[in-house]
Amino acid sequence: MPKSIEVCLTPALLDLYAIEESIVVVIDILRATSSIVYGIDNGASAIIPVAQIEDCLSYADKGFLLAAERNGEVVEGYDFGNSPFSYTPEKVAGKTVVLTTTNGTKALHLARTRAHQVVIGSFLNLESLCNWLRIQNKNVLLLCAGWKDKFNLEDTLFAGAVVNELRQDFAHFDDSCVAAEDLYLLAKDDLRTYLHKSSHSHRLAELNIEEDVKFCLQLNICKAIPVLSGDALVAIKA
Repeated sequence: MPKSIEVCLTPALLDLYAIEESIVVVIDILRATSSIVYGIDNGASAIIPVAQIEDCLSYADKGFLLAAERNGEVVEGYDFGNSPFSYTPEKVAGKTVVLTTTNGTKALHLARTRAHQVVIGSFLNLESLCNWLRIQNKNVLLLCAGWKDKFNLEDTLFAGAVVNELRQDFAHFDDSCVAAEDLYLLAKDDLRTYLHKSSHSHRLAELNIEEDVKFCLQLNICKAIPVLSGDALVAIKA
């Protein structure tokens, strides 16, 4: 059977897709999936995504690092949020992080209920991810976390980058793939300048975290592919 790739432009549309036999790639470029990839690449034992801030609290005082972000900011009382600079080897190596974010962890929880497998994508691990997807005998759904169930540019650009990389290896693409790839080809020579148009970029600029944005747009600085195993994201075994 020829393999297909589809792009789901927002979690609000996920119910429209049959994903029971598909690998779902969850994408939240600014910043959850970038930070997850970076953390696993830097030796975090696992990252446990939870849907609600309150869910994080059930892991308190058990030796876990607790990370909570809402509307781009660290939730008061937590170790950190979802800035990639919080996921350095010095902070996370050998540790388990419990994470909740505005968009990314919500998309993860929606995907896990039906998907054959859930993995994490970012520009940081684009090449490793695509090389792995290329050799899997499964259809692929690229799930953009968006912003509060609405379309966003940065996740769609990354989906387009994956489509562009895998165009020779898959037979069927939907119109969302075509649109995402066209946007990526427009933007790829200077992703940051293109993303100055995005609403989330403006949102993050108000929080003075431009360095986070630049960091998340770097290509192929990580090899790790986080995969959901039970309740935790861990490094996929080569």
